[in-house]
Amino acid sequence: MKLISGTSHRSLAERIASELGTRLADVHVTAFPDGETFVRINENIRGADIFIIQPSCPPTNHNIMELLIMVDAARRASAGRITAVMPFFGYARQDRKDQPRVPITAKLVANLLTSAGVDRVLTMDLHAPQIQGFFDIPVDHLYAKPALIGHIRERVGDPAGLTVVSPDVGGVKMARAYADAIGADLAIVAKHRVSATKVEAMNVIGDVRDRDVMLVDDMTETAGTLCAAAEILHKHGAKRIFAGVSHAVLGEMGRERIRQSAIEAVITTDSVPQACGEKVHVCGIAPLLGEAIRRIACGQSVTSLFEI
Repeated sequence: MKLISGTSHRSLAERIASELGTRLADVHVTAFPDGETFVRINENIRGADIFIIQPSCPPTNHNIMELLIMVDAARRASAGRITAVMPFFGYARQDRKDQPRVPITAKLVANLLTSAGVDRVLTMDLHAPQIQGFFDIPVDHLYAKPALIGHIRERVGDPAGLTVVSPDVGGVKMARAYADAIGADLAIVAKHRVSATKVEAMNVIGDVRDRDVMLVDDMTETAGTLCAAAEILHKHGAKRIFAGVSHAVLGEMGRERIRQSAIEAVITTDSVPQACGEKVHVCGIAPLLGEAIRRIACGQSVTSLFEI
């Protein structure tokens, strides 16, 4: 087994290697003056079980292209099997044709990975779980809940006065899984999205008055959904408001919105390097990913790691 890291999140790759008691392979990744990516693998990988760790976080197009180039380099170096470890899978929100003449980019990325030579994909909390079906190769889909749940319990305290809230109807299944695990009630915020950066929350389904609430979502970028939901929950009498997010792909707008919002803390994972900022508390997923990689490499079952 050999671990290869791209440049998108090398610190996470180093933590995964540490969990496995190994080191990252010697790989040189650089760019030519015109922006083209160059990759050279500086050690023998013939017949090896290769795991390339590269979340497709911003800059998304660059990181996906870099991953494809690393895959091609490994394939041409006669690697035995290539697994793309993508804790965060970019373009996952473009998973269907919801307007005329638009692409299904998540399927395109799946095709690119397969064509480049990827034999297996390891990812976590896809925006739409059915994206697994876009691949004609095995996909191991992990969940961040095991990593987040302990931090949520520690932060919130007694679950008797807690309500887990889905910020939209599409996230109800995920919110229900967290509510069952914590032993909390469930509520839903009905929202209306105005644009890619603006969300108008409409109403709350369920009772949140005089209760602590935990908003649960798979990802946030501009934090528009979370902050709009937090605002309406505050108006409906919620006491403390927290958020648990699998992927915090935060830019300046998202960090500023969270800072000014009614949310006390956003609990998230280190799946992307953008997970940082005031009120943002990060828990590590290197143990989870490391165990999944170990089981895949040893031909063992990873079913228990899928639990949600």
